[in-house]
Amino acid sequence: MFRGITKGAFPMAESETSGVKHETSPGTTENDVAAQHVAQDHDQSFRLSVLYLSALALVLGIVTGVGAVLFRDLIGLLHNLFFNGTFTIAYDANVFTAPSRWGVFIIAAPVVGAVVVTFLVSNFAPEAKGHGVPEVMDAIYHREGKIRPIVAVVKSLASAVAIGSGSSVGREGPIIQIGSALGSTLGQIIRMPIGQRIVLVAAGAGAGIAATFNTPIGGVMFAIELMMPEVSVSTFLPVAIATGAATFVGRWFIGQQPAFLVPPLQALTTDSSAVVLLLLYTALGAMTGVAAAAFIHGLHLAEDWFEKIPGRYTRHIVGMLFLGLLMYVLFVSFGQYYVDGVGYATIESILVGHTASLWLLALLFACKLIATSTSLGAGSSGGIFSPSLFMGATLGGGFAAFLHMLGLPIQISIPAFAMVGMGAMVGGGTGAVMTAITMTFEMTREYDIVMPMILAVATSVGVRRLLSRENIYTLKLVRRGRPIPKALHANMFLVRHAREVMDSDILVLQAEQSFDEFLRQHEGEGRLRHVVVIKGSHVFGVIRINTGLRRGLADTHTGVCLGDIANRDFTIVGTEMTASDVIERMWRKNAFMAVVVSGQGIPRETDVVGVVTKEHVANSVADGLKIYPR
Repeated sequence: MFRGITKGAFPMAESETSGVKHETSPGTTENDVAAQHVAQDHDQSFRLSVLYLSALALVLGIVTGVGAVLFRDLIGLLHNLFFNGTFTIAYDANVFTAPSRWGVFIIAAPVVGAVVVTFLVSNFAPEAKGHGVPEVMDAIYHREGKIRPIVAVVKSLASAVAIGSGSSVGREGPIIQIGSALGSTLGQIIRMPIGQRIVLVAAGAGAGIAATFNTPIGGVMFAIELMMPEVSVSTFLPVAIATGAATFVGRWFIGQQPAFLVPPLQALTTDSSAVVLLLLYTALGAMTGVAAAAFIHGLHLAEDWFEKIPGRYTRHIVGMLFLGLLMYVLFVSFGQYYVDGVGYATIESILVGHTASLWLLALLFACKLIATSTSLGAGSSGGIFSPSLFMGATLGGGFAAFLHMLGLPIQISIPAFAMVGMGAMVGGGTGAVMTAITMTFEMTREYDIVMPMILAVATSVGVRRLLSRENIYTLKLVRRGRPIPKALHANMFLVRHAREVMDSDILVLQAEQSFDEFLRQHEGEGRLRHVVVIKGSHVFGVIRINTGLRRGLADTHTGVCLGDIANRDFTIVGTEMTASDVIERMWRKNAFMAVVVSGQGIPRETDVVGVVTKEHVANSVADGLKIYPR
């Protein structure tokens, strides 16, 4: 009975047979090496090589690229059917939609689309509802990178119907979720560790967004900033290969041209007017930060409001009926639908200088904010990236138009401010700073706006964080109780040596020593002590003992020695072994304690200098995170 009590009362680590010569690191025994090799063999039995994983990523990139092309064609086909009743895939999203042959009845197009989307989502894949990226992030951080294969099919159909019928959403969110679902499916068909499956999920996401916008660098940055819990050569390489392959396929079918064609802009000068311009771009960044926060909260307020309407079909129909009316009112008033679909035509019009009226740009910003929040809140399927570009372009263009009205003695370019506004709105809303900068540059191929873009995006993110700590992706998950890390932290403590992490306040005692005698010696301490038990001058076992236990066993004579209760489950590490290697050793052996020894060869009593436990590791992680700003 006493042994049962002591094993429960003294948490112990994993066993390690001592007294055999070490081969891999200072203090490692032969049994330690054998056990480590068994663990490695078991792990490596399904861990893919970087070369093999990269080959899979190449296939994934090609398939995702083809999927992006087919997805665009499907949107074109459905758009032509809904708006004109023609059966053709010819569709240029950068050109305004011609007046529909249905006239006023075009109001019903989004409603019909809502019925189809609700049917697909409700009956086959509820994950396909919404803008998709939060579901991918949830799969990465909370579901071991597992996404059901059917999601790729349902998301393709539902989003194509939604966008084609006029829902005010983007096509990048769906292709991100489609590419991620393909990567997850590949990672589930082929046996591999969870981490490598997650790499394929991130690779599929990056490939999807790269093929959609013809932005290979932006695709890689998107995967790194929002999808990858860890960045290293073995994780970055597959993502880069998949993204590059998808971009090549997209260019093969769609062409080399950037997403938006922009006339040449005047380069930023180095005189005093450039300083004023940079300050104005920074002010634009602050404005977009406020707008991004409004978009984030507006979207979730719309979701909450529509949830109060009973019935999935009813709420979606109500929302799309409102959108249809808004589209038709804009068409009657200004000759264009403006807020239908991805909205690239409006962005292109602003970038080439055709839409430059302050009051019209302000109106379009408000209409797009309402239209996108209504579409997604009511239950549509599509992304928020394109709507963010639309709102950023109208906000930036409107701000430049306002500066023109003030008559400032400096050259103000509406297209330049629109481009900067696009990046700042995307960065502020999503929190993906580098993605916003690189993607906007790649979509326009205009290098001179990079420096203003950096200032504006940084300011936008800062202002948005003051108003909304969560971005548009993470807030949705936080509301579900599924938090996501807000930053990738380098675990700087991992490069520290075992001697820097270990607890040196330990006891090294002989196995023959009486347990009762030990408790009497330490009576009254009332704290945990780590004991390394020695037998025959070699490390025999480990114990973690609460020295206050004596008070509960005052009248009890156990009659056992330390060697009787020592746990043989531990591992031995050298003082110069890095914390990352210590953690890996402990993880492979499921050990909670590592004995730190100095010197070479067989570890003896005099070589023991400390121990490392899981508590020490946790404390070191916490200490390492203190250096980062909050």
